[in-house]
Amino acid sequence: MSIQVDVRLRRGAFALEAAFAAGAGLTTLFGRSGSGKTTLIDLIAGLTRPDRGRIVVGGTVLVDTAGGTFLPPHRRRIGVVFQDARLFPHLSVRGNLGYGRARARQGRDPATLDRVTFDSVTDMLGIHHLLDRRPAGLSGGERQRVAIGRALLAGPRLLLMDEPLAALDEARKAEILPYIERLRDETGVPIVYVSHAVSEVARLATTVVVLEAGRVAAAGPAEAILRRADLVPVHEAEAGALLDMRVEGTDAETGLTDLTGPAGRLLVPGLSLQPGTRLRVRIPARDVLVATEPPRGLSARNILAGRVSRLIPSGSEMAVEIDCGGACIVARLTTAAVRELGLAIGRPVYAIVKSAAFDPAGIGLLRSPVTI
Repeated sequence: MSIQVDVRLRRGAFALEAAFAAGAGLTTLFGRSGSGKTTLIDLIAGLTRPDRGRIVVGGTVLVDTAGGTFLPPHRRRIGVVFQDARLFPHLSVRGNLGYGRARARQGRDPATLDRVTFDSVTDMLGIHHLLDRRPAGLSGGERQRVAIGRALLAGPRLLLMDEPLAALDEARKAEILPYIERLRDETGVPIVYVSHAVSEVARLATTVVVLEAGRVAAAGPAEAILRRADLVPVHEAEAGALLDMRVEGTDAETGLTDLTGPAGRLLVPGLSLQPGTRLRVRIPARDVLVATEPPRGLSARNILAGRVSRLIPSGSEMAVEIDCGGACIVARLTTAAVRELGLAIGRPVYAIVKSAAFDPAGIGLLRSPVTI
């Protein structure tokens, strides 16, 4: 299901002029505070009318100012999950989920409701054992999972998530991220997800839309956008590569997990995952060293052979993109280092990454899409 947005809105000194298109999966609206992310969510949800523009989801026109079309929020079939769960405190988890289901029966496609069942949603989100509890007895992560379930059971054609993890501590974020991955991969419901956290975007996003001062600075596949440190200067240190990898196994003696993929072999701190599990692994550019000869006598365990594919100046530094078997590794080097190494397009090099550089928060699961 595709999403097409082309809108303009002015509110006082702030002007939003944003256009992008995205397909299935999870589309992240990414940028600094005040860049227009939440305003864009409000426009898609129908909480705000654009001055001009058009929004289409799966062939259904939600807004078209030129044609006089504006569907009110209750007719858009859009589920919204906010920073705070906004559950009904007087209802149990079962009652909150039942409210979403009751809304779904009002004018929804019966075939869609048959696919998104109560049991399938509670199983996917791991909340079946919470059904008889009240919201006050839940952790922050559990409340957000219930809020997601309630939105999903309403039979949405699109799910909007406005910084759903912003109010959670790191432990609760780690708890809920795998469930959002399942939501992305298994439901068939497209998601628009607001975040300014690079680790979340790298782990979850299929498509990234970068907003800067109310305009789209760039949009495209996550692996192409997040390696470009030039897009949002405040996040330069966070730019890096996203690699699709496969778990081969974990060495009991060293505690390191062996991953393989197009870029080659990586050893990362031990992961409790079965061989064959598919992962998305993030490697920050600042954690990559570059050598022009095969390294010897190094403690670093990950050495990937490749060729320089791009050199992108950024002030006194340079982003060096390295093609490793069709996968792109990014390193940030000083301009002086690039000159002294004689780096140029096509030159064979070796990308070196310490095993300790891999942040578990930047390693996410990938699953084959299966519609529930």
